Order: sequence, then structure tokens, then C-alpha cells
Amino acid sequence: MKQLERLTIEERELLFSAPVLLSVLACCTNNEVNKVQKADAIKMAHLKTFTADPLLIPFYMEVEKQFQERFELAVRQYKPFDDAGRQALREKISQIHFILGKLDKSYANILDKSFEKYERHVKKADHTVLQDFIFPVPMRGLND
Repeated sequence: MKQLERLTIEERELLFSAPVLLSVLACCTNNEVNKVQKADAIKMAHLKTFTADPLLIPFYMEVEKQFQERFELAVRQYKPFDDAGRQALREKISQIHFILGKLDKSYANILDKSFEKYERHVKKADHTVLQDFIFPVPMRGLND
């Protein structure tokens, strides 16, 4: 992971926590953690160790090592998932984009796209085909 050598220890830790933070944000609706989405996020952390872009596999191997512990810590830190907690979580996530800017542009783009896919996957983990059929158009708060 030569790409991360130019980052501080704190920046690396935040980057390794990015999938966790994105998952917590995606899982926390109605002021609680959706258990199906949480389980899917944990499973996804493992799957990424061999399904991610080959450049990112070492990154996701590191992420997987402490994913569940970091997830529980983030839940405790940002709970209750009211407006203030969710805003604090979003602010922490926004710091990740600053860190990505310090990396090689190509690597940063691949990592950023991977984070977006990760978040989308977790959001849809508790989503059913019936919901897509009844509400095919995204409606904020209902099916987003």
C-alpha cells in the first residue's frame, strides 16, 4: 500500500474507517441500526478482500481486520442517529475526500468509486424487488 505512505497515521486510520462510516450512515434509519444492512456491510468487508479492484485488495484486507470493531465504535459515537448525529457523521465522511486528494489521482478515483459502490450496496441490502416495483422513482426518505 505504497499509495498510503504519504498520509499521516490519523489520515490512514480515517481512510480505513471510510467503509465503516459509510456503512453506518447507510444503516442508520429511524434512529437505529438496521440489522440486515449491518450484517451485509460486515459481509461486504470480507468479500471486498477478493472482489475489489486488484489495486484495492490490500486496502480492503486491512479494512476487514477491524471492520466490526470500528462499526460498533462508530455506532456508539454517533448514536442516537438523529439529525445532529447524522450530520456529525457526514462531516467526518467529508474529511475522507480531503485525504483522497492527497493520493495519486488514479488510485484515489478507484478508491472513491469503490466507496460509492460500497455505500450503495449497503443501502440496498434491506431493499426488496416489491419496493422497486411499487416505488420505482426515488423518493427522499421513502426509498433512498
